[in-house]
Amino acid sequence: MAKSPASFSCSQCGAVHPKWAGRCDACGGWNTLAEDAPLATGPGSRTLGGARGRRIALSSLATEEAPPPRAGSGMEEFDRVLGGGLVPASAILLAGDPGIGKSTLLLQVAASFARRGLGCLYISGEEAPAQVRMRASRLGLSDAPLRLGAETSLRDILTTLDAERPDLAVIDSIQTLWADMVDAAPGSVSQVRSACHELVSFAKKRGTSVILVGHVTKEGQIAGPRVVEHMVDTVLYFEGERGHQFRILRAVKNRFGPADEIGVFEMTGAGLAEVPNPSALFLSERGQSAPGSAVFAGIEGSRPVLTEIQALVAPSTLATPRRTVVGLDPGRVSTILAVLESRCAIPFTGLDVFLNVAGGMRVIEPAADLALAAALLSAREDVALPADMVIFGEISLSGALRPVGQAENRLKEAQKLGFSQAVAPERTKAEPGEGMRLRKLPDLVTFVGEMFGAG
Repeated sequence: MAKSPASFSCSQCGAVHPKWAGRCDACGGWNTLAEDAPLATGPGSRTLGGARGRRIALSSLATEEAPPPRAGSGMEEFDRVLGGGLVPASAILLAGDPGIGKSTLLLQVAASFARRGLGCLYISGEEAPAQVRMRASRLGLSDAPLRLGAETSLRDILTTLDAERPDLAVIDSIQTLWADMVDAAPGSVSQVRSACHELVSFAKKRGTSVILVGHVTKEGQIAGPRVVEHMVDTVLYFEGERGHQFRILRAVKNRFGPADEIGVFEMTGAGLAEVPNPSALFLSERGQSAPGSAVFAGIEGSRPVLTEIQALVAPSTLATPRRTVVGLDPGRVSTILAVLESRCAIPFTGLDVFLNVAGGMRVIEPAADLALAAALLSAREDVALPADMVIFGEISLSGALRPVGQAENRLKEAQKLGFSQAVAPERTKAEPGEGMRLRKLPDLVTFVGEMFGAG
C-alpha cells in the first residue's frame, strides 16, 4: 500500500509545506517546520488519512453575545411554548395526530406573523391552494399578507425560498417532500432525512426560520428517523382528545427556551382560540364533589395548571381485572396500586380500575401520585373528597411522601381559583397564603388514616 505523502506545518504561522525546509517561506521563521502526524491511519479512501483541514476559531466561555432577537406572533400561547417568540434562522418541527389541527394552527400563526410585518411563505404539499384559501376564509385570514404555494419538490422549494428570502417558511408536511438526488419514494426514511437536512441547512445559512410539519406513528411518535428530531432546534407536539375541544401544544425540545412548556387552545368554529387560564377551563365542568374525584395542582413548564383526576373502581367479572388509563402513565398507576396494597393493606384484587384526566389533559409529572391515590381511594371507599381541596405530592415505594418543586406556585394558583385547603408532603417548604389551610403529611398510611379512616 502506498504511503500517503507527509506534510510539514509551521509552529508560528501554521503554513503547510510539502517538504521540510530550514526556513518557513510564509513567516520567515527558522527551524519552525515540523512533520504533521496523520489525522487517521488506514487507506485514504476510507479514512481521513493525512490531509489536514483548516483550523477553526476558538473562543472562551466569557464571550459576551446578546441574546437572539425574537419576533412575537401575537398569539401568546404559541410564543410561550417557543420560549418568548420566534428566533431567526431556527428550525421547528411540529407533530400531531391526523386531523388534530396542525394546519389550522400554523395557518393562523403564519398569518399573525405576516400581519406583524414578517415575510411569510406557506408551502403546502398535502393540499391544493384552493383548499388552503377555503380554510383561510373560514378563519377570517383572507386579508393577511401571507404568500401561498403548493409544491413537493425539494429543489423547487429551496429555489423559491432562496429567491424570496422570507423571514418564516411553513412546510406542510416534511413527509410529502422528495429530493431528486435520493432514489426513494416520498415519505421514506432517506427522503425525510435528506429533506430535513437541506431545509435546516438553508435556514441556518440564509437566516430564514422554518416550521416543518411531521406525521406521527400509531404509538404517537414522530414518523421517520429520530435524527430529524436531533437536527431541528425545537420539537413541538400538538395533542388532544378528539372528543374534547381542548388542544395542548407541548415543547419536548427547545434550544432557545424551556422544554415541557405548554400552550392551551380551544377548537372553535372560527379556528383555535387561546386559553389564557387553563386551570379555570379544565375545572369549569366540575360540579359538586363526587367520589372518585381529586384536584391535582400541577406544573406544566413554567405555569401551574390545576386538573381533575377521575377514578372509578368497580367489581370485576374477569380473571384479570381491567386497568383503563387515559391521560396518565399506566406504569405509574400500577406502581401506586401496588404501594396501596403492600404498604396500606388496601387490596384492589378483583376490582376494575378506570382512570381519566378531565378535559383531555395529559399528566406526566410524579407530583400527581398523591392525587392519583386519593382519587382511587375515594372511588373505592365511595367517599367524596372536599370540593375545595387540592392535592400534590410524590409517593415513594416505601409509602413515604416526597416533596415536589414549585409548591408555592401550586398553592397560589389553587387559592386564586377559590380552593381553601391543600394536602402536601411533610417536608414541603412553601407556606400557604391567608385563607388557605395546608395539611402536611409524612406518609401514605397517615394520609389514608386522616382522609378515609382505617381504609
